Amino acid sequence: MSAADTTTPATAPPPPQAPPPSAPDRPRARRTAGGAATPWLLLAPCLLVLALVMVYPLARLVALSFEKFGQAQLWGFQSADWVGFHNFAAVLGDGEFWAVVLRTIVFAVGCVVLTMVIGMALALLQQRVSGWMRTLLSIVLVASWGMPVIVATTVFKWLFDSDYGVLNALLSRLPGVDLVGHNWFASGPQGLAVIMLLVVWGAVPFVVITLGAGLTQVPRELEEAARLDGAGAWGVFRYVTLPILKPIIVMLTTLSVIWDMGVFPQVFVMRGGHPEAEFQVLNTYSYDRAFVVDDYAQGSAIALITVLLLLGVVAVYMRQMLKIGEVQ
Repeated sequence: MSAADTTTPATAPPPPQAPPPSAPDRPRARRTAGGAATPWLLLAPCLLVLALVMVYPLARLVALSFEKFGQAQLWGFQSADWVGFHNFAAVLGDGEFWAVVLRTIVFAVGCVVLTMVIGMALALLQQRVSGWMRTLLSIVLVASWGMPVIVATTVFKWLFDSDYGVLNALLSRLPGVDLVGHNWFASGPQGLAVIMLLVVWGAVPFVVITLGAGLTQVPRELEEAARLDGAGAWGVFRYVTLPILKPIIVMLTTLSVIWDMGVFPQVFVMRGGHPEAEFQVLNTYSYDRAFVVDDYAQGSAIALITVLLLLGVVAVYMRQMLKIGEVQ
């Protein structure tokens, strides 16, 4: 046997052992808990302001709607009596209330449709004009959006004035048209159409700016592929642009419905603070019942019904957004 055979083989080193589990890092756990509470601490001032501005008035509104509260209760001559659902029964049993509800829905639908159609058309136009024209259009939109509602309403009152209105003078220059001295507010439908134009004029800029931002996210490759497949301008818009913009369109439509059903200053100021019966919408009707008829309880009940209707719109919006999320 050789010396090489008698050499003792080297022993292999033992496998490394895993280090023992360390104790949990308690300071880090405390930092994690503190980090989870940080957003709530930062939101606390905003939530407090919202609670003061919205929670108390809403709670007071609910309480008034279940009480008998008029001038005597307002001045403290009598105590407010609990009447349960009497105010709601009186409101829901009034035919005038349902006429106001129908008028408000028709008015809001008209405003929303016009706002979305005009807004989409202007947003698409912005994508196809030159840079300086796009800048000019953006300046005009922001200027009209930033104009106070009272100022805009005063301008529209002057434009549609029966004696000194610019619109009547311009339209009368057309062949066969004579609108000199025409009173646009002599009938409810015409007057509400004017107010509808005012609401749309103030709402279109926000829709155009938002849809314009959404259009910049539409992939050009998809549009080119659709054109190569033989789709025209309408086909590209219907099958490529609209599906991508659907979440934005749903959001804008829902917000427009909420805003347009809550219209108050445009109607109130346009009619000089005393809207006639054919111009009443839910908010002005609630105001008249509370501060003109001095029935604050019924005014509160109408306002609470309006809130419930708007919550129904919000519920539909949330359902649509969840469906969109599931598809994506």
